[in-house]
Amino acid sequence: MFTGIIEAVGKIKKVMPIEGGVFIEVIAGGLDLSDVGVGDSIATNGVCLTIIALAGNVISMQVSRETLNCTQSLDIQGEGVNLEKAMQLSDRVNGHLVSGHVDGVGKIIKLESAGENYILTIKPPDSLMRYIVKKGSIAVNGVSLTVNLITKDGGFMVNLIPHTIEATTFKELKVGMEVNLEIDMFARYAEQFLILAPMK
Repeated sequence: MFTGIIEAVGKIKKVMPIEGGVFIEVIAGGLDLSDVGVGDSIATNGVCLTIIALAGNVISMQVSRETLNCTQSLDIQGEGVNLEKAMQLSDRVNGHLVSGHVDGVGKIIKLESAGENYILTIKPPDSLMRYIVKKGSIAVNGVSLTVNLITKDGGFMVNLIPHTIEATTFKELKVGMEVNLEIDMFARYAEQFLILAPMK
């Protein structure tokens, strides 16, 4: 479990095809690795991955073919990635509860300046729109954000403050790029509860 508050920006150093997916090495950047080890989880662009090897400032992980099929950016050598260590039960949840299980890939359709901030408009898969609500939470490439507005053409808008841009890979965002999306898990549970609730 994660909070969507990015701790460091890393870079994919190596991508090697393996049976069932890829093996990746990630330079952890400024991420403090003193309290992590093999078997621990790291959210990498919003995807929960397990450390299988650790050498200095480089973490090694495997990404399954299934995960590659429903995400973007994890098999691109040289790609910058947002990194977050798994939260502890004693941590403050400054963002929102993020599982690291990406629901789909959205496309950036607009990026506009608003003073020092930027307004980002994303078109998600149609199947996810019913879970995205104004003032609700969403994780974009692992970053916890608040939905400012639902657009008439089936997209949503979020506000990026300067700190978020500087502390993440968002400084590299451009119109047409794809991003990993994870909806608020409570929306999923609410839907399932309504489906399974006995009819009266």
